[in-house]
Amino acid sequence: MAKCEVCGKTIQTGMKVSHSHIRTKRKWKPNLQKVRVIVNGTPQRATVCTRCLRSGKVQRAI
Repeated sequence: MAKCEVCGKTIQTGMKVSHSHIRTKRKWKPNLQKVRVIVNGTPQRATVCTRCLRSGKVQRAI
């Protein structure tokens, strides 16, 4: 399942509404990246959303 391992952001569901107000189901997917991050001093691979990467909530392993 698509989920950020830091903040828990997942797929959101809702309705696409046309000009004539015909409603169909749609999904909003988070922008997830597989990156190497430092967890408890050791580098690990994690799935993290770009907002957590940009805000500095995780420390990337180089």
